[in-house]
Amino acid sequence: MTPAIFGLAGLTLSDSERAFFRDADPAGYILFGRNIKSRAQLRALTDDLRAIHGREQCFICIDQEGGRVSRMKAPEWLSFPSAEVFDRLYDLAPASAIEAARNNAAALGLDLAEAGISVDCLPLLDVRQPGANDIIGDRALGAEPMRVAALGRAVLQGLASSGVAGVVKHIPGHGRAMADSHKALPIVTASAEELETDIAPFRAIASAPIAMTAHIRYTAWDDQNPATQSPFVIEEIIRRRIGFDGLLLTDDLDMEALQGSVPERAAHAIAAGCDVALNCWAKMDDMVGIAKALPAISAKTAARLERALAGIDVTVPDPGRQAGLLAKRDALLALVPGENVV
Repeated sequence: MTPAIFGLAGLTLSDSERAFFRDADPAGYILFGRNIKSRAQLRALTDDLRAIHGREQCFICIDQEGGRVSRMKAPEWLSFPSAEVFDRLYDLAPASAIEAARNNAAALGLDLAEAGISVDCLPLLDVRQPGANDIIGDRALGAEPMRVAALGRAVLQGLASSGVAGVVKHIPGHGRAMADSHKALPIVTASAEELETDIAPFRAIASAPIAMTAHIRYTAWDDQNPATQSPFVIEEIIRRRIGFDGLLLTDDLDMEALQGSVPERAAHAIAAGCDVALNCWAKMDDMVGIAKALPAISAKTAARLERALAGIDVTVPDPGRQAGLLAKRDALLALVPGENVV
């Protein structure tokens, strides 16, 4: 198995993709709007991916956060609110906010399970900081670490109750970034003491099954490499200080925060200690290059992948459950004056 997650070009697998995936045997796949048209089409696509290697427990992920990051869109699917609404409710009623976030994530997870998607790249545990780049913004669960942790834990629980694994991101924290890592490398100059705020939510939920790295250089920890490619950040900060021992994914390797060819970026990340390289854009030359550049998946990574997928269940869920979850969520969010759910 290749320790990589690959994207797909279209609504169905091409012959060349099918042949490549069969040979490369990637750890998983990621879906985007270009792969999504209808409920029947999407389920057929995910069933096809599982059939390539006969794995029912197949890592098929998506960025379905709600708000401005939603790949499965209305009217075919429901719209879900951004994380910020749960932060606002927490100001008034913390327990209600936690329950609302859990119900929201469970309802969202049912859409994913029905579609055959086993992993959602959610929740963000990035602590929101004033003046930072808006790439996080309303996607954050708050500006106070333990609030972020409490709401993030509820999101993970909600997804899991619907048979979907969550991914905490962007470890060790994207909240201070003054640049969008899709376009440039953010450099965070906060002290190690200040960065304790950023890692606190990840430490509180260190038992999460999967995490995604931040393409950010933290000068207090490593003034040469972004976290995704830093052995010190991965081993000392993420694995030891935070205590995360789950499956560690890179953020998308195509982002302009990283340098070198895409296969070189992948090799650097795996050598630094990431478990799996994430390559989103379905460029066949890049995918072939990654498969050639990476070693076979390690026994430790294979065990982490197996643990991450142990609780997934993408059999078609009870269609009546979602309405009840949404009704509970909406009743709780109505506590916030003037709140518009979506």
